[in-house]
Amino acid sequence: MTQQLYLYEPKISEVLRNVKKVMVGKEETALLSVVALLAKGHVLLEDVPGVGKTMLVRTLAKSLDCDFKRIQFTPDLLPSDVTGVSIYNPKEMEFEFRPGPILGNIVLADEINRTSPKTQSALLEGMEESSITVEGSPVPLKEPFFVMATQNPIEYEGTYPLPEAQLDRFLLKLNMGYPTVQQEIEMLNRTSGEHPLALVSAVLTKDELVEIQNKVTDVYVDATVQRYIVEIVTATRKHSGVYLGVSPRGSIALMKAAKAYAYIHDRDYVIPDDVKFLAPHVLPHRIILTSESKFEGFTPEGITKNILEEISVPVKRDTHE
Repeated sequence: MTQQLYLYEPKISEVLRNVKKVMVGKEETALLSVVALLAKGHVLLEDVPGVGKTMLVRTLAKSLDCDFKRIQFTPDLLPSDVTGVSIYNPKEMEFEFRPGPILGNIVLADEINRTSPKTQSALLEGMEESSITVEGSPVPLKEPFFVMATQNPIEYEGTYPLPEAQLDRFLLKLNMGYPTVQQEIEMLNRTSGEHPLALVSAVLTKDELVEIQNKVTDVYVDATVQRYIVEIVTATRKHSGVYLGVSPRGSIALMKAAKAYAYIHDRDYVIPDDVKFLAPHVLPHRIILTSESKFEGFTPEGITKNILEEISVPVKRDTHE
């Protein structure tokens, strides 16, 4: 990763420094997670167990002074285990609602593809609607609300792959990957004494985070940049190896992510390079390939990369005052 922390908005720099205290060599993953958080989106992490997914989310939650909740998805998990349930209190002679873990601020949905589609939908409803349905009544979720879901590679046994329509609900899909030898040695050194998470302190309150999220929506996107976004998305729909290209929701997601990325870099306007950097993380999981292109070895990531190489980046740089 080539970006340096001093290029970032000051408060965001502090959050990323906290992550760097705990995580080794995951700066880009941390940055992209913060992009999704500020854009009011959610992240899907597809990776094997034990590479630091939970630690990343816990560090973010502690840095932001937010309520952290963890849901371990299993085949027997019920929707009510996610949303909460009303239990009769004989002393008060009335039902009391006991909230589920989805009513936290930052929620780790661990191994989301290990549970049934019905339970998956309970989480995804909250992500899409910012509210959940409990016994027929809507229950609004807290602000801020950020979900980082993890899933094992779909070739693992006992998994329920997320349908394409549900994958589309995630702003970004990321992979952490294994550390290098040197990074893993550094991890051993850091965890030989006091846990590095103990060194992390809150740098933003919930209210400050919500305020920043609102500022992100005001970041300016020039018509030239908007056209660049639409050209990229349209190219996914026209590609011969693609059965179903990126939907308009994907265009909106790419613009939202670009706004957050610009804000993190202390700008109040988006440049084409923001879009080009984020497209490989926003678009591939929204692309469905034809059977022929899968057989020939094409991947959504490869097609997205080719499209970005073929479409000219707008030459005129945004000079919004």
